[in-house]
Amino acid sequence: MNSEFTIAVHCLVYLAYLPDHMASSEEISRNVCANPARIRKIMSSLRKSGFVKTKKGIGGGYILDCSAHEVTLTNVYRAVSFGTMKPNWITGDPKQDCPISSNTQAVMDQIFCEAEQQFVNYLERKTIGAVLNTIKSGP
Repeated sequence: MNSEFTIAVHCLVYLAYLPDHMASSEEISRNVCANPARIRKIMSSLRKSGFVKTKKGIGGGYILDCSAHEVTLTNVYRAVSFGTMKPNWITGDPKQDCPISSNTQAVMDQIFCEAEQQFVNYLERKTIGAVLNTIKSGP
């Protein structure tokens, strides 16, 4: 899994914390402690998914364009990180005669697919609003 998911959730929670506030990528990056260019890339994915609106120019930035209590973490995960649980590295060689070398990757692919589905099911029960409420009240 990559860190884009955590950053995306942080960005959306921050915007939910400041309703009706237009936040620049620099402001968000200071809060998240990430490079503004990385924030802009992630925010672009969130904009394409309909979670934020943007305004260019002076006074521009990002603003929440969804209900924080309706957007699930599954929605966010699918927008920025779906499919990243499975490592890119491939183990073994399916052309070898050894059953371990030739079959391990297929079995691991299935394990990661099932694990990601369980993770997505878990995230479906959490919303951006719930994360914000938990943060405000303390973990």
